[in-house]
Amino acid sequence: MSLQEKFDHLKKLNQLAMEGGGKDRIEKQHAQGKLTARERIDLLLDPNSFIELDRLVTHRCTDFDMDKKKFYGDGVVTGYGTINGRLVFVFAQDFTVFGGSLSEAYAKKICKIMDLAAKTGAPVIGLNDSGGARIQEGVLSLAGYAEIFLRNTLYSGVVPQISAIMGPCAGGAVYSPAITDFIVMVKETSYMFVTGPDVIKTVTHEEVTKEKLGGAMTHNEVSGVAHFAAEDEKECLYIIRELLSFIPQNNMEDPPAIPSDDPPDRRDESLNDLIPDQPHKPYDIKEVIKRVVDDGYFFEVQEHFAKNIVVGFARLAGKPVGIVANQPAVLAGCLDINASVKAARFVRFCDAFNIPLLTFVDVPGFLPGTAQEFGGIIKHGAKLLYAYAEATVPKVTVITRKAYGGAYDVMSSKHIRGDINFAYPTAEIAVMGPDGAVNIVFRHELLKADDPEKRKAELVAEYRAKFANPYKAAELGYIDEVIMPEDTRPRVIRAFDMLKTKRDSNPPKKHGNIPL
Repeated sequence: MSLQEKFDHLKKLNQLAMEGGGKDRIEKQHAQGKLTARERIDLLLDPNSFIELDRLVTHRCTDFDMDKKKFYGDGVVTGYGTINGRLVFVFAQDFTVFGGSLSEAYAKKICKIMDLAAKTGAPVIGLNDSGGARIQEGVLSLAGYAEIFLRNTLYSGVVPQISAIMGPCAGGAVYSPAITDFIVMVKETSYMFVTGPDVIKTVTHEEVTKEKLGGAMTHNEVSGVAHFAAEDEKECLYIIRELLSFIPQNNMEDPPAIPSDDPPDRRDESLNDLIPDQPHKPYDIKEVIKRVVDDGYFFEVQEHFAKNIVVGFARLAGKPVGIVANQPAVLAGCLDINASVKAARFVRFCDAFNIPLLTFVDVPGFLPGTAQEFGGIIKHGAKLLYAYAEATVPKVTVITRKAYGGAYDVMSSKHIRGDINFAYPTAEIAVMGPDGAVNIVFRHELLKADDPEKRKAELVAEYRAKFANPYKAAELGYIDEVIMPEDTRPRVIRAFDMLKTKRDSNPPKKHGNIPL
């Protein structure tokens, strides 16, 4: 074979690999409103930055005449490139090749880039679109999944891991995305479930569609498995790019700063009127957040799930922060099971990747009821407490209104290593609300009163004047400063600037035992 023939042979092999499962299958993929694996990578990464690895890998299965059915790349495209100039590793499952099913060789390709990501300290992004395990390979396929799961676990908290669900993701395949830090799903074309509708119908006689069982909105609204729901694949990939702009490359780096023209000393007098005079009147905590952060831009995470708590990313003086905030407009901002788990997971992510935490508190307590107690609110609420107590990143807290009972403790209070704790003049820090406190403390007096309702109103007013304010906590040093709402931005920015060299640590141990 001449030199030119060798060159031509290489070109032919590369061309075959680039065609995936062939033009017919690619057209079928497009007809379903889905892009191909390579098209997705091109949209995700910076132009011309992708370097493919293992393009010519093929499977080694000989059973079921599989030795006669081989495609270069074997159903997954792997490699590295850049997003906004920063290194990332990516794998994109190719549904046009064996339905994207995972083989031993396929899994090894994914494991290779995961290992490289851990060694070089760069994020891993998985674009999932697969029919699951390749049945013809049997236990080899299952072993491949387990090798990926192991790396997802070992590299958790070392490098960011992001999963996009851009088609089917079923059976054991769902556990890799579940271990990763964030999951983005595409409406109407993606789904996740452990057992599909047919199996469920056989075993439990329930009839359910794929979309209802495991579609994007099901996992964004109901289960909380996913973090984002994209309208289409382009938005899905944009969300990943935007998410990475707030996140460091690995656990040894700080998150990337972006210069901002929003003055760090900017005050906003409209904040003074945002918190209602009436303690039971709702307001939107997102309005507070947007008036404090750079350019009013808040990148919310899990927007559709557990809306009584808000989590997401923003920037202050150009530097990323993670924000956790009770939402008085939903369930009065009470903490329940879903809110506790949602916030705890977010807090632990931020702590793992050196992202400072800003907490806005307006919480009347934990949501009461048998459903919550039977569901384990004690254990699940403790997850949020554990996450905040364990976190060593800079933590700044702003109490806007209610901070009652154990929920006050949980929401990054001074007692669980909150670094700087502010309160508005409207803050109410107490064991419980005035009504409940009066009913307990003055129960016998109210029973004897000539006019119980009038006496109760008097006692509630006295209790509110004495306890439903931030000044007792400030006297004790539990609140560092009572501030005017309009001063929130400059005060918070100065606090984080002071804390930028903070060093804190936990006792030496293998790991804690979070109340799962």
